[in-house]
Amino acid sequence: MRPIFSGFILVATASLGLMLTGCLMLGADRYIGEKSDHFDGERFFNPGVPDKKFSDFLRWQRERKAAPWPKWIESKPGPKPAPAVPAQGEAPGLWRVTFVNHATVLLQLHGVNILTDPVWSERTSPVGWAGPKRVRAPGIRFEDLPKIHIVLLSHNHYDHMDIDTLRRLAERDSPVIYTGLGNTKYLADRGIDGGIDMDWWEHRDDPSGLKIHYVPAQHFSARSMFDRNRTLWGGLVVEAPSGRFYFAGDSGYGPHFKTIGARLGPFRYSLIPIGAYEPRWFMSLAHTNPDEAVRTHLDVRSQRSLGIHFGTFQLTDESLDAPEEALVVARDAHRVSEQAFTTLKPGDHHDVGGSP
Repeated sequence: MRPIFSGFILVATASLGLMLTGCLMLGADRYIGEKSDHFDGERFFNPGVPDKKFSDFLRWQRERKAAPWPKWIESKPGPKPAPAVPAQGEAPGLWRVTFVNHATVLLQLHGVNILTDPVWSERTSPVGWAGPKRVRAPGIRFEDLPKIHIVLLSHNHYDHMDIDTLRRLAERDSPVIYTGLGNTKYLADRGIDGGIDMDWWEHRDDPSGLKIHYVPAQHFSARSMFDRNRTLWGGLVVEAPSGRFYFAGDSGYGPHFKTIGARLGPFRYSLIPIGAYEPRWFMSLAHTNPDEAVRTHLDVRSQRSLGIHFGTFQLTDESLDAPEEALVVARDAHRVSEQAFTTLKPGDHHDVGGSP
C-alpha cells in the first residue's frame, strides 16, 4: 500500500498558498536504503493501510467546522524539576513523569533525564507568522529543565520535531536523539548532532545503561508537500532495570499495538495520544481518539498510561476540552480506572513506583 496522506496536515490552519510556497524549500532529506515491508525504495508506508488523497485534504479544508478555541489560557509554570531521580539509594526504582505540553514529557529514572518530542516554540509551523499557535505556555520553563541525556523523537512533523528547541538542547546538553530512519541527517544539516536513526523493531544500548527500541506506528511524515513519507515515523520504548516505558508518538489505531504489547510489554508506564482526531473520516488513519487510546492502553498491556497530544495546539476540529471529556467516557466503557489512564496539567508530575 502507499502512504496515508498526500499533503501536510500540521499547517492546515495556514493557507494553501503557505503550503505551496513557504514549505517548498523546507522538506526533509530523502532516506536511501533497502526495501522492506514498510519501505518501497522511495517512500515509507503503513502495511495494509489504504491511501488518503490530496483531494481528501482539500475536502476537509472546504468542509471544516472547527470548534472555537481560546486564544490564550493563562497558567503558571510548574516547579523546577529535580536535577535527577536517583539511580540508587532510597528509591532506586522510582520514576518521575512530568507533563510539559502536547507530546512533550520529561521522564526521570535511574539518574537519566529523557524528553519526548520536545516543543518550546510558539508555533508548530515552517514559518513564525502562521500555522498552529500554542494557547498555553509549556508547563516547565526551558531554563528550568535539568540536563537532558536522551531525546525520544517520534517523527518529523512540526509539532514533534521542533528544530529551534532541539538546537537549544543540543547546544546546552548534547543529548542522544533516538529517532526514525532519515531524520538524523536532517538534524545534522541544521547543526543538531547526536542523532541515531532506527528502523522499526531495532534497538540500541544507550551509554546510560538503558535500552532504546523503535517500534511501529500508523502515521506518516512530512516537512512540506514534497517530501511526504521520505523519513520514518514510529514510537519508542525505554527498557530499564525497573521496567519498560512506552511512548506511542502519533498513530492511528491498528493491530501494531497488540504486537508491541506482545513483544515488548507489559509496560510500567505509557504515553498515548488522545487528541487531534476530528473529523474521523479523515483523521482516523493517523490519530487515535480517546476510545481508541484506552484500547491501546489495554493492547500494549500498560500498568499506567498518560494521555498526551491535546490542549496546546489546535491541529484539528475537536474542542479544547473534548479529548479529556471523551477519555472519561472511554475509561468507563472499557472498565479502566482513572488511576490507570489519566491526564496531567502542564507542569504536574507522577511519581511511579513498583514494577508491572
